[in-house]
Amino acid sequence: MSGRRLPIAEAMRLAQLTDSALPVGAFSFSNGLETAAQTGLVHDAATLEEYVRDIVRQTARTDGIAALHAYRSRLREDYDGIVEADRALMLCKMNTEARQMLRRMGRKLAELATLLVDDAAMSRWLDDAKRGAVEGSYPVAQGILFAACGIAERGLVASHCYGSANMVLGAALRCVRVSHYDTQRILYRLSGQADAIYDEISDMEIDEMHAFAPQADILASMHEKGSSRMFMN
Repeated sequence: MSGRRLPIAEAMRLAQLTDSALPVGAFSFSNGLETAAQTGLVHDAATLEEYVRDIVRQTARTDGIAALHAYRSRLREDYDGIVEADRALMLCKMNTEARQMLRRMGRKLAELATLLVDDAAMSRWLDDAKRGAVEGSYPVAQGILFAACGIAERGLVASHCYGSANMVLGAALRCVRVSHYDTQRILYRLSGQADAIYDEISDMEIDEMHAFAPQADILASMHEKGSSRMFMN
């Protein structure tokens, strides 16, 4: 990362906070995949890989930017900057379930974080989230926590990309005709995009977030009105 050796403690913390077993509830969500599978839009490994690539790119340009700005705001002790990243991100989320997902996972991660690190910004942000003074989104919680843990911001982006992809791929094993080998191949190939994604979003300002994803928004609206579901959207 940035030409330096990655300390073992940092590598282990990055692995821990990126692990799919992290108890933040990511397994409950499919990022629209369930509806995409029901409509036939995603039906095999090839269409799944295309869908996951789109999801990772779309979320990087919103969630990823918010996470980076929260991370940098935490480092410079700018609490207002953290709040602004949180607010701006939610303005980019059109569907109800997406907002619920980010708030639910954000609070769970923040609660876990207060057990892992003694960080004033995280404690303040969690208190504000509980009383509704801030949105409490998951990417912002990631940004605060990764900064508090001393993980480089490239590690934050890596974790974000991995988490976005793995959420969809985990759901795919339950609603698309693919194998664990298929999902692992897709995840491995997607990792090759992470540096380019970081280079694209690392200099973007909050007001440069762009969330134009009509297909995803249509799938989300269909899912919210559906009567049969395994996941939240």
